[in-house]
Amino acid sequence: MAADTSPKVLFEQVGVFIHSNSGDDCIEQDLLVSGSIRIVDKDGEVHVEYRPLEDSVDPSNMLCAGKDSSSVMEWGQSPEERPHHGLEAQHSYETEWDIVNAVSFKKKTFSNGDGALNHSHERNRWAFTFSISDLRSITVKMDAWSYLFFKLKEASVSLPTLHFHQGGSTEFLDSLRRCALLSESPEDESCLLVSTANKALSQSFENLLEDNNFGLVHKLKKDPYVTTLGGFSKVTNYLFDAFRGTEEQQRRPPEEVADLLGEVIPGLEINQQEEPGFEVIIRIDLGVRPEVQRGEPLFTELWAEHQDTEGRILNVPHLKQVIFKGGLCHMLRKDVWKFLLGYFPWDSTLEERKALQRAKTDEYFRMKLQWKSVSEEQERRNSRLRDNRSLIEKDVNRTDRTNRFYEGIDNPGLVLLHDILMTYCMYDFDLGYVQGMSDLLSPLLYVMENEVDAFWCFVSFMDQMHQNFEEQMQGMKTQLVQLSSLLRLLDLNFWNYLESQDSGFLYFCFRWLLIRFKRELSFQDVLRLWEVMWTGLPCQNLHLLVCCAILDSEKHKIMEENYGFSEILKHVNELSMKLDIEEILRKSEAICLQIKGCKDLPHSVSDILGFNMDEVAAEAPRSEVMEPRKGSPAPSPSLTHREQAFSNGHGHLRESSQNGCKVSFVS
Repeated sequence: MAADTSPKVLFEQVGVFIHSNSGDDCIEQDLLVSGSIRIVDKDGEVHVEYRPLEDSVDPSNMLCAGKDSSSVMEWGQSPEERPHHGLEAQHSYETEWDIVNAVSFKKKTFSNGDGALNHSHERNRWAFTFSISDLRSITVKMDAWSYLFFKLKEASVSLPTLHFHQGGSTEFLDSLRRCALLSESPEDESCLLVSTANKALSQSFENLLEDNNFGLVHKLKKDPYVTTLGGFSKVTNYLFDAFRGTEEQQRRPPEEVADLLGEVIPGLEINQQEEPGFEVIIRIDLGVRPEVQRGEPLFTELWAEHQDTEGRILNVPHLKQVIFKGGLCHMLRKDVWKFLLGYFPWDSTLEERKALQRAKTDEYFRMKLQWKSVSEEQERRNSRLRDNRSLIEKDVNRTDRTNRFYEGIDNPGLVLLHDILMTYCMYDFDLGYVQGMSDLLSPLLYVMENEVDAFWCFVSFMDQMHQNFEEQMQGMKTQLVQLSSLLRLLDLNFWNYLESQDSGFLYFCFRWLLIRFKRELSFQDVLRLWEVMWTGLPCQNLHLLVCCAILDSEKHKIMEENYGFSEILKHVNELSMKLDIEEILRKSEAICLQIKGCKDLPHSVSDILGFNMDEVAAEAPRSEVMEPRKGSPAPSPSLTHREQAFSNGHGHLRESSQNGCKVSFVS
């Protein structure tokens, strides 16, 4: 059966006008062109279309509400002349109050044309279409209504200003934000700069996380090149386009890479000069990489030995070291993960944890009741809730369905996934739900086998991962910069090769960082990796060193085969489910020790890995060390200063932000 290639309408608004009062033709001077604007998805490419209706409006026959009107502007029409366009004729209760006069129409025929902007052709002179990838900015102005001015990257093409007489400009911009990143210009707050870099994120990560694009090995075997570029590159190309810039920027000499990076990641401080607070990273001899060994998992006997009679956990640093070296046996995960994620305080008693669970259970079900009690009528007026529910239902039905815990129809695990994610929307109204979050919840629910415990562990995990899913993607941008810094330090030749193939910004690692290797490893290996990373050992941002370890193992093949941009994407994508987690963790730890042993380590790298915090901890006076509770047994060594810095004060661990990291490179 042939695939449906018809355009998908993402947004449509009628009653959008063009005021043709800027021309020299006095006949056209007072003409209002009424039309509709649409956002459509054509084979993965998002376009904005404007089509005039068959009627043009003479404003001399129309009265308008004043500028101080608090209501949405409505243009009334005589009942006998009102066109019947279904939804076009429906108005909200409020806008009906703003009809101040009936409007008569002067008939003028417009052709829908072929969508191209062609001012030499009278019949379709007002119709236009453009791809959002060609859009540079949108200027938003307010008078008695909102009007938008579109500026394309091609300066020679100009578009007419669109006036939203009947409202809808906010909804239009909101819909556009799902397909592109709209950021306020620092020079003009009314100007929104457009970047399609946000497509993979704001459009719900659909291409990024779609199993059909990434997880089906047989599809890759059938046509690996087309499959990879048709799926994975849809996500990574937006980074490639944004970071690579124009052809003029591509010709910049290597020493200006930092300037380009600063342009595409607003707010990130990058400097090329040797000045206080900055350093130039050059080729550094890191010495020999040490050999390290992995250990055995933490078993129930050792876990029991590290608890006092009241249930407090003793010698936490030693326990974390054991977990880092070998992970946990599965039967302990349900208990120990709650501590690793900060849901339970390490120094709490068993009774205190039971009381905490009771309180958290009440809090959870109060939030769950909020969305459960919303009627269908209320939900029809709550677009945000509808959107969240739609995305969650779509994601839940395809999350880890090959896992026995989630397989089959009407699986209770899927119901719990749905309910927890919906309740999280009540917990974090600002973020709501973004596709990809179900991947983070699934292993937690699998391990906890309890709705409430899984929710609060998910809250703690999201405290660490929150910036990955925010619309501005600052967390992802920062991590890619940090990863580039580490890789350049570890192997300048390899980094230079990637740079020569337009891959120096490591956008092919985007999925790794976004959901912490959830789609790269088997389900059991994901459990092992996450619990190791949650220990905070042997440094912070261990996941960046995991990326380095994987690339270190693949760099020879990439360079020897002379892979280009597309081949690197394809090769990295095909690593999914082929990685050895124990070898990766062993190499990651070895890289950490190698970097830490460097005497001339740049401060920026020390900041990324948290080595400077270890130095502060070593110099901290004894009075600053946490004291044991009164009446408790001989204390275990206290948490280090760096480990304490991971706490957000509510028992939830949070990764330290590196948004202000100042990095510069020279070749």
